[in-house]
Parts: sequence; C-alpha cells; structure tokens
Amino acid sequence: MKFMKKLIIIKSNLVPKHTCVNLFGTFWTRDKSWIDKYVVNHERIHTQQQKELLFIFFYILYILEWLFRLIQYRKQHEAYMNISFEREAYKYGHDLTYLSQRKLYSWTQFLRMK
Repeated sequence: MKFMKKLIIIKSNLVPKHTCVNLFGTFWTRDKSWIDKYVVNHERIHTQQQKELLFIFFYILYILEWLFRLIQYRKQHEAYMNISFEREAYKYGHDLTYLSQRKLYSWTQFLRMK
C-alpha cells in the first residue's frame, strides 16, 4: 500500500482490536486490515505533534490533558475526543495535503475550555 510507505507499522496482540497506538513515530496495531490512508494520515499528524514536543513532552501533555478532560466530561471516550492532539488529527485526518502545509504547534488552536 503506497500510503503506508515510510511509516513503520508493527502488529502486536497487546493492542486492542481496531485500535492503534503511535509510540515515538512507530504505529502499533493488532490488525492491519482496517488501516487505510486516512488512519495513516491521522497517525502521521500525531508523529508531527510528537516531534514538536520532543516526544516525551507530547506524552506528558497528552496524559495531563486527558485527565483534565476526563474530569471535565466524566466519560472516557468524550475526554479522548476532546484532547487537542486528537481534535487536530481527527479534523485533518482526511486531508492528505494537510501535513505539507501544517504550521508548527497547530494543535494549540484546539486547546479550549468548553
């Protein structure tokens, strides 16, 4: 699959079905069959976010924001969907040209108190 070029995808039974995890720019999933160019693009957006924050600060901010959103929304999925990093990746995951024009720290536009 051409759209997966230059993206390391590791199959692992440790990852729940139809889920993926991006760790330090490496894509982990249990089942590759559901992955399409839009999922890959979503994960590439996360990789850019991680690079901007030198990876470790991305994970620290991600967890802190998720905890804050969990208190705010009181539902795990809603908390996850409102993390600024996820909001950017979901909004632009279907725009395959987004990364070529994306500005640094674009995820900050998605920080909001609602």
